[in-house]
Formats: sequence, structure tokens, C-alpha cells
Amino acid sequence: MRSLALLPILTALVSAVGPASLAAQRAAESDVESIDAIITAVYDVISGEAGEARDWDRWHSLFSEGATLSALVQRQAGGVTRVLMTPESWVESSGAIIERDGFVEAEIGRVTESFGLIAHAFSTYESYRSSRDAAPFARGINSFQLMNDGDRWWVVSVFWQAEGPGFPIPEKYVGVVGPETEKLR
Repeated sequence: MRSLALLPILTALVSAVGPASLAAQRAAESDVESIDAIITAVYDVISGEAGEARDWDRWHSLFSEGATLSALVQRQAGGVTRVLMTPESWVESSGAIIERDGFVEAEIGRVTESFGLIAHAFSTYESYRSSRDAAPFARGINSFQLMNDGDRWWVVSVFWQAEGPGFPIPEKYVGVVGPETEKLR
């Protein structure tokens, strides 16, 4: 019951911090009304043909204050490392590249678990340079951590790993996604 003793302290801290950023307050209701909607919105924002601008204000509206993006990547010298980013630093490092070269990420499966106001989704993806490509250049799993503040869903973190030698995507993570599946690819 120690956690109950901390409740007044946590409530005061949340009240003192105030609302999330102004960009986050302007999220389209249709983007944040459900788990399906917010994950679909993340894929929608980053996907587009070469030369197509992305809506980075919409991107920022999906993420909670302090949200993180992390990639697990292979080191050239061996082993793996976690590359940690914020939604803003990801746009700074990758935004211009995906707009210039084209990047379409299609969700091909999802397993979601939730409890109360938190949820976790293993969202399996395929990456393409164009929606016209016959085969993906990469596949992997985005691990979404989500929260609902009573008004809307927020992305708290996205942690991903690409499929590779020794790490094939298990079949249980490919397949049925939800009502938004048909819109993704």
C-alpha cells in the first residue's frame, strides 16, 4: 500500500506541471480517440512519397511531454546499442531524409495489451521507399507504450528493432491489426 501513500504527492506534481505542450493540445480528436487511431496517425505522418512534405505539427501532437523514441541497432564492431531520441530530435535527424527519398511504413500486424489507462502494442511494420514498391526494404517491430489521460491517447514511447539475421519476426506478430488495417497500405 506504499503506492497509495504517494498518490497525493503525485497528484500535486501533475497539477504543478500543467498541461502538455501547445502542439500536443491541438491534436485532431480523430487521431487520438483510440489506440488504433493514434498508431495509425503515427504511421500516416511519417509515410509519404519522395518530395512529399510531412505534417510535423501533427507528429508532435501525438506524443506526451517527455516522450521518447528508441532504436535498437547493430554496432559495426559487434553487439547492439540503443539510440535514444525525442520526437523533435527524430524529425531533425530523419525528417528531411524521408521527405527527400520517400518512406512508407505499413503496419502488417499488431498485438495490444492494456490495463486501465495504459497500453502496450507490438506493431509489426514493413518499410518501403514508395507505396508502389513491390517488396519492403525492411521489416521490424515498433513497441508502442501509450497512455490515456481521460481525454485522449498519447504516445509515451516507441522502441523498435528491425528484423535481421537471428531475429526473424515471429508469425504471431503478423496478421490482424484492427479496423484501420486496410487504410495503412
